[in-house]
Amino acid sequence: MATQPTNHPKSVYDFTVKDTKGDDVDLVTYKGKVLVIVNVASKCGMTNSNYVELNQLHEKYKDKGLEILAFPCNQFGEEEPGSNDQIKEFVCTRFKSEFPIFDKIEVNGNNSAPLYKFLKSGKWGILGDDIQWNFAKFLVDKDGQVIDRYYPTTSPLSLERDIRKLLGIV
Repeated sequence: MATQPTNHPKSVYDFTVKDTKGDDVDLVTYKGKVLVIVNVASKCGMTNSNYVELNQLHEKYKDKGLEILAFPCNQFGEEEPGSNDQIKEFVCTRFKSEFPIFDKIEVNGNNSAPLYKFLKSGKWGILGDDIQWNFAKFLVDKDGQVIDRYYPTTSPLSLERDIRKLLGIV
């Protein structure tokens, strides 16, 4: 489970999360990078297309300052039932993903991970607070500020223009 700082968080860098082995990862590690933070699932109808496109974005922009942070979640149709080891094995073997996969979390409700409470705290209009389904995406700038939120049905490749802008690539 991710932890939340005692004060009021000002950026995603104020959070520490757990990796798939249960070790703490301080998100300040990613300071200066553009982040796509996404809740993922292995058995969702959108799994293949999302992982393929997230991999394409990661491969294309990882050396230019993009990082993708994937958080497995089993709250939607129980489509991420496996253990952390099973999830990582699935993602790394089937999709050859090289971006970090973190500890399974909840993104909605009373047990929502503190990071996701922060991500959802923006003014999102018709989206409301709750994550609608697997593969909701948040785009975070180099200063750790949430810039945009995208529906689960939004293709990761459609974020490319916004990512390029934040990376300073014209």
